[in-house]
Amino acid sequence: MNPLNLTEKARQAAQSGDYSELISLVPYARMIGVECIKLGDELVFRLPALEGNVGNPTLPALHGGVIAGFMEHAAQLHLIAAMGGQHLPKIIDFSIDYLRAGLYRDTFAQCQVWRQGRRVANVAITAWQASQSEPIATARAHFKVD
Repeated sequence: MNPLNLTEKARQAAQSGDYSELISLVPYARMIGVECIKLGDELVFRLPALEGNVGNPTLPALHGGVIAGFMEHAAQLHLIAAMGGQHLPKIIDFSIDYLRAGLYRDTFAQCQVWRQGRRVANVAITAWQASQSEPIATARAHFKVD
């Protein structure tokens, strides 16, 4: 896909608040089932419980890489929204802390832009399942935004 078309899709998603078409352009996000819910001005991302996302069938628990990929995509989409779709952020660095097992159930994530400069943006991501006060993972992502 042409980067200009992708930038236009990002701009349209940021204006309309509907990120489903933008998410559908990313094969991995589509495969793991990433969804975006707009609640007022806030974006909450949802990773539905899908059998293909299980890494430990004994518990069962989600694969750690799926959780990390979900959180990285959530941060990138959140940053697109925060910038009004003006740029497509490119990941520089991603660091995750796993706090609890991600059990086989829906998982949610919320992001916060800590700093957005002309070239780099820093985003904090929190993922939870049963209660937002009991996160299963936290992460920090740095993006190139120019």
